[in-house]
Amino acid sequence: MLPLLRTRRWLGFTALVIGSIIAFGILSAWQWSRAEQHRAERLGLLAAQASAPTPLPGDDSLRDLAPWHRVSVTGRYLAGSTALARLRYRDGRNGFWVLGALELADGRTAWVSRGWIPAEGPATNVPATPALPAGEVTLVGAWQPYEDEDADRQAGMPAGMVVGIDPDVLRIATSVRSTVPGYLQAAEADDPALLPVTAPQVDEGRNISYAVQWLLFAVVAIIGWWVFLRREARTPQEAEQVTEQPAPR
Repeated sequence: MLPLLRTRRWLGFTALVIGSIIAFGILSAWQWSRAEQHRAERLGLLAAQASAPTPLPGDDSLRDLAPWHRVSVTGRYLAGSTALARLRYRDGRNGFWVLGALELADGRTAWVSRGWIPAEGPATNVPATPALPAGEVTLVGAWQPYEDEDADRQAGMPAGMVVGIDPDVLRIATSVRSTVPGYLQAAEADDPALLPVTAPQVDEGRNISYAVQWLLFAVVAIIGWWVFLRREARTPQEAEQVTEQPAPR
């Protein structure tokens, strides 16, 4: 076999196989790292959902607050502050998040995602939305950082409809300025027409599966290299044995 491995063709083939194995190993390691990230996200999400609601802290502490941390707030919804965040999916259906601006007891203003309603017809159709609750309300919500959305995309949107939960976009659509660096995802819908927004499903299982697959590809490459080498190394010997057999009389 050693003389065969010294040929130019087998040197090139061996280099290709080694390069493939290294690439498969790098891809497997990357998928393992992604799985670890998703596992940390899943555990953090579960911990945040299981935490007891706390009062909404000051703005300096809010910037360090983990997403989906549960907070409780009390305030009054501002009249005319209803907004619809488009292209929000629930159970495979397109719909809207119904938003309202809540003026808190301490004078700050926070946007609240009250719940989800399905889309009716084209995505630019504005569905009927439940009225904002009147009077003082107390609610528990999950803290969320604002989405980073381009305010220029708001041009041409129907009144009250937004392309993203971004403070500048919401101000353009409703003239309401938020004074906290994030918004709240209400834990329970405040109207029978609304469905609560569920937390995302984070699972590292797919990444683990991909990591194992890349390792299997590396094993297949090694086995394939060995099988081809053995086959080609054996072929000349078999040919010699055939030629050495005595011719039949």
